[in-house]
Amino acid sequence: MPPCLRFFHFLLPLAVFLVLCLKRTAIAGDPYVFFDWTVSYISASPLGVKQKVIGINGQFPGPVLNVTTNWNVVVNVKNDLDEPLLLTWNGIQHRKNSWQDGVAGTNCPIPAGWNWTYQFQVKDQIGSFFYFPSLNFQRASGGYGGITINNRDVIPLPFPVPDGDITIFISDWYTKSHKELRKNVENGIPLGVPDGILINGEGPFRFDNALVSDGIPFHTINVEPGKTYRLRVHNIGISTSLNFRIQNHNLLLVETEGSYTVQQAYANMDIHVGQSYSFLVTMDQNASSDYYIVASSRFLNSSSLAGINGVAILHYSNSQGPASGPLPDPPNELDTFFSMNQARSIRWNVSAGAARPNPQGSFKYGQITVTDVYVILNRPAELINGKWRRTLNGLSYFAPSTPLKLAQQFRIPGVYKLDFPTRMMDRPPKLDTSLINGTFKGFMEIIFQNNDKFVQTYHLDGYAFFVVGMDFGVWTENSRGTYNKWDGVARCTTQVFPGAWTAVLVSLDNAGIWNLRSENLDSWYLGQELYVSVLNPEVDQSEIAMPDNTIYCGLLSSLQKDQSERFKFSGVASSADPFHSILALLFITLIATFIR
Repeated sequence: MPPCLRFFHFLLPLAVFLVLCLKRTAIAGDPYVFFDWTVSYISASPLGVKQKVIGINGQFPGPVLNVTTNWNVVVNVKNDLDEPLLLTWNGIQHRKNSWQDGVAGTNCPIPAGWNWTYQFQVKDQIGSFFYFPSLNFQRASGGYGGITINNRDVIPLPFPVPDGDITIFISDWYTKSHKELRKNVENGIPLGVPDGILINGEGPFRFDNALVSDGIPFHTINVEPGKTYRLRVHNIGISTSLNFRIQNHNLLLVETEGSYTVQQAYANMDIHVGQSYSFLVTMDQNASSDYYIVASSRFLNSSSLAGINGVAILHYSNSQGPASGPLPDPPNELDTFFSMNQARSIRWNVSAGAARPNPQGSFKYGQITVTDVYVILNRPAELINGKWRRTLNGLSYFAPSTPLKLAQQFRIPGVYKLDFPTRMMDRPPKLDTSLINGTFKGFMEIIFQNNDKFVQTYHLDGYAFFVVGMDFGVWTENSRGTYNKWDGVARCTTQVFPGAWTAVLVSLDNAGIWNLRSENLDSWYLGQELYVSVLNPEVDQSEIAMPDNTIYCGLLSSLQKDQSERFKFSGVASSADPFHSILALLFITLIATFIR
């Protein structure tokens, strides 16, 4: 046999081995998906009045990030607005990577005209979430979209695979721009009653000629008879609780914010600001006509208003005509008791697997010893140093020019203090940058006490917490006797009714600095937020290092270089394990040797 053929016989098995290695690592590695977004103003008329809204790649609402557990997500964001921008990923836990959280305490804003690339992994999560701009009241003008995290193939759904997956955004809406609204809020002018309710960025179907003007675009969802769809419904509004329902159809609740729930059928569901739910809806009607999809206001407490309705259309392919007749009845407008009892009925499915094969209920939160207790009380807006502010435990958060995470990284003294009070202090309200000093791997109990006249919702970045109790009145130590210590649902956003309290438990196993905020945008903007510092006292090799593309500001502005070259990415999924490149290079080298 010629020497070249003998070498070929030697090379072929090695080449096959390398190809198999490539294939194996491509299958085993966590894939990367890449997105290239431009955030800019676009024109729209969601309520029949032309206005500027914030779109992403010309879309309002923005695109849905559709990914799978453990995938790596890379989003290059170009800021084409006329003011700084950050996007935050509501409910994404960013395991040990608060650098990507997209709020003022962790990131310098992306200046107008610049781009910045987010890179994070949806580690050990499933479920329904959303993203939105976190600065300058911009969420009131849009810039939001959905996040869907699917199960890996090896983790079965706790229900039959739906025939379709539909994302629905419901929101209050104002025809004033976010700049006008934030100026009003700064001057103590309440947001007031919204101008309308949107469903997927569009106004109401003309269900009543006297209430709805002609020419308003409305949203239609097309379905096939007999099929079952998963509807992921997000209240992306800024201040209004909404009731969601579909004419003549039941809503089978199956998931909320990353946790599978005990499957229960509801005629309607109160969805508070910042909350997300998944329902299975079966198209089991006779389609004699289309059906109303309704999102109506709750608890507006306006004697001159029976409620505001957003109305979309559910259209069967064999529908025999347009929707007609009265809208399906909502709950009593001001009935907070109904809403609280409904919230209490939502339970964790402790037998379902989620991102891992072990059951959700294998984490027995009710048996863990609490290490820290915070009773956090909010109050209505009040004047502090001549400006309207809102407080938590008497402190209104003051955002320093240097993000907290950067100040921690560079050990800059005086930017913040780790002394947030565990209870309301007997002292005048004040501005402060005071953080909760969380115990790493501790177990924290937080009680939100709402002394305001409106429903508030609170959200914690970086975590899901267990909602273990809520009731009217003032929380006391005896209230723990009413806690649900077995199947309280784990989620990242919970409502607190006026004159009531809500208690949550959270396991502090995610190192970083994490935002705890009111999701009601006016309350958040005026200072109802704080941060929780969770610092691992040991060297944590798994915590993500500061990214190379960090933007510097505040006391670190001198470190900022010119805007680096903009990265361009394909919008398709790909694998990005560096081992692939090494193997490919070896293979090419061997082939080149043989040819020579």
